[in-house]
Amino acid sequence: MDALQIDLSRAPLGGTLVAGGATFRVFAPRASAVHVSGDFNSWKQDEASRLSPIGGGHWAVFVPGLKDGDPYCFFVDGPAGGTSGFKRDPHARLLTREPPFPQSHSVLRDPAAFPWHRREFTPPPFNQLVIYQLHVGTYDIKPGNPDGCFFDIIARVPYLASLGVNALELLPVQEFPTSFSMGYNGTDLFSPETQYGEAEEAKLAAYVAQTNDILHGVGERPYAGVDVLRHCDDQLRALVDVCHVHGIAVIFDVVYNHAGGGFDDHSLWFFDRARPGNNNDSLYFTNDGWAGGLVFAYWNRDVRRYLVDNALSFYREYHLGGLRFDEVSVMDQFGGWGTCQEITDALRAEKPLAIQIAEYWPVNAWVLKKPAEGGAGFDATWDDRLRESVRGAIRSAAAGASAKLSMQAIADAIADQGLGERWRAVQHVENHDKVYVGREPRVAKLADGSNSRSWYARSRSRFAMGLVLTSPGIPMLFMGQEILEDKPWSDTPAVDTTIFWAGLDHGDKAMVDFLRYTRDLITLRKAHPALTSEGCAVVHVHDDNRVLAFHRWTDNGDDLMIVCSLNETTWRDYAIGFPAAGEWREIFNSDVYDNWVNPNVAGNDGGVVADGPAMHGQPASARLTIPANGLLVFARG
Repeated sequence: MDALQIDLSRAPLGGTLVAGGATFRVFAPRASAVHVSGDFNSWKQDEASRLSPIGGGHWAVFVPGLKDGDPYCFFVDGPAGGTSGFKRDPHARLLTREPPFPQSHSVLRDPAAFPWHRREFTPPPFNQLVIYQLHVGTYDIKPGNPDGCFFDIIARVPYLASLGVNALELLPVQEFPTSFSMGYNGTDLFSPETQYGEAEEAKLAAYVAQTNDILHGVGERPYAGVDVLRHCDDQLRALVDVCHVHGIAVIFDVVYNHAGGGFDDHSLWFFDRARPGNNNDSLYFTNDGWAGGLVFAYWNRDVRRYLVDNALSFYREYHLGGLRFDEVSVMDQFGGWGTCQEITDALRAEKPLAIQIAEYWPVNAWVLKKPAEGGAGFDATWDDRLRESVRGAIRSAAAGASAKLSMQAIADAIADQGLGERWRAVQHVENHDKVYVGREPRVAKLADGSNSRSWYARSRSRFAMGLVLTSPGIPMLFMGQEILEDKPWSDTPAVDTTIFWAGLDHGDKAMVDFLRYTRDLITLRKAHPALTSEGCAVVHVHDDNRVLAFHRWTDNGDDLMIVCSLNETTWRDYAIGFPAAGEWREIFNSDVYDNWVNPNVAGNDGGVVADGPAMHGQPASARLTIPANGLLVFARG
């Protein structure tokens, strides 16, 4: 293609491969000149490498002969006293390993070239999602392989599919400057973290073979050799692709309230800055600090466009099933409400079936309202009311049988989240912030601080998991929670914070039984529309007895009663109101899973008959056996 045939004013931002070469476009309103340099021109700055001003502070050029995998950088001539020099492309889809970060170069990539098995994957309906949150770097690490990578997650996809989750939420995978990180200090938002890729030839070949074995196991064609997955961004696409063939959507965690950068003068922090060392002169950021980074300049139209483009790129280039937005409350605090509206509007127009989840503290229903009504436009939001009430009750229960606890707080969280549709609350009792090392204990340790494998720990953990998966909302599990992991987690791999997969693999009975329990609960949730419906009402709550019962239903006749207890003693002949007289089958009993199959299970012999008088505002009642620290589910008929 001839440069004269290209309308550079319509070129996408960043480096983009087109017929015959590549276009480059960058926002640098303070620059006196901008060049693009690479191996193709021996990293020179001359007339051939110079970008032309195209208006609005934008510069662009077409360079012929470039191809996928070519490295490049922008060279920005700043104003007098400014920070001139090589800068990474803020829109770079990949960074080089050599030279390494932060001296790395940007890499031209063609995202459309990846051989997807499911080019049109439809995520599950929002109310039917079961989310599993994990951290790529530490999820499945082994001796001699201390840094987790995308391939390590691929290896666990069949396990996740067998667990029954249908959405995988990855903690941020964008390039960050430190050796280990949660990922919330990203610097190059379009590029995946290079450390999460595998480049060593022997390991890469083994990983690709393992991935192809997984594809073969579900009747899918293999990837055609190592070269297909050589680059880090394609390894991330392969993770998404393998999830899709197993029926699992992928959600990225994105951070638009701040970004990292520090002293990396090749980064976004220092791009086109008027004066070195002066945050007030940053192009993309304010001088407001947050979480070790700087808050984005939401007032700047081009900065807002940068964030919108970033979010859209994940949908278009990684075929995601949604995004989870970190600390939207911080964006709001610093003037980013309108930016949220622009992002959610653009994403909904692009892919309406992909979910947009906000984190906002304290919980704010306005994040879910439509932008036209003044809301931020998100679909769902993290909720802490069920989480804190369940954790609070378990913490109190751990103090002993006579300790006071509030089942009413749990009932209040279940009864009305105040968010409109009930599914809009993302429900969980563990997440990456809550159970990070040095913060709060994981549920198994919270349940019994002296012995996280005791009956108390096992049964109270079942209680917590049971409520997450039967209460209204979108349930979310944190990595390892499904196998009763008791150690806090850290983004820095260490023996005392690493998931104990070896225990599961070698038959730790408590772990195996709890995994079975979680898997069967998820299966139950999928089998009964009542558990994903809007129908929910608390029937009975008693703090002193430590008992709670609530009704879930659909208009099509799926009727369930969930009854749970945090009492250390089994209740027998306990009367509870039921929404209809007649037979109710006991379709789930948590006590069965203690030392599976529990020979001493306390239950109701497969069901009860609600033939008692009206009670608890219901037309009938039944007398139940409620196992200690147990959860029961009854189905009508």
